[in-house]
Amino acid sequence: MAKSVNTETPMMQQHRAIKQKYPDAVLLFRVGDFYETFGSDAIIASKVLGITLTKRNNGAAASAELAGFPHHALDTYLHKLVKAGHRVAVCDQLEDPKQAKGVVKRGVTEMVTPGTATQEKLLDHQTNNFLASVHFASDEQYGIAFLDISTGEFFYCGR
Repeated sequence: MAKSVNTETPMMQQHRAIKQKYPDAVLLFRVGDFYETFGSDAIIASKVLGITLTKRNNGAAASAELAGFPHHALDTYLHKLVKAGHRVAVCDQLEDPKQAKGVVKRGVTEMVTPGTATQEKLLDHQTNNFLASVHFASDEQYGIAFLDISTGEFFYCGR
């Protein structure tokens, strides 16, 4: 029986494990001075962000799509992904790479969605940015509330 050979690097195994926890989000995976995206996330990122789509194969027969951008441009690119309606998981290095033994520890430090974006740079300052909540206590008791997170205005209606 032939022994199967795992051609994934330890870093890509780490990426796959983290991506499995956030399958419906675009995973921005910090690698050194860049945030990288792989596979279908790279295809989305290249289209939405207008960045180059390349391939990573490490000499293996199979290859994976790759697209990335410098870490200091996160706010710009995060804004574009969220405005396009995507959930985004930001995965950062959790230890100093110079001190790491083996693969640098990484983890998702922020999850941003169009409905939960509250960072000033992600909000549209030309329009209201409402959060809404609906509560049903019974068939006859209910309430709805709106909060504009950019101005602090609060509206409530209930019965």
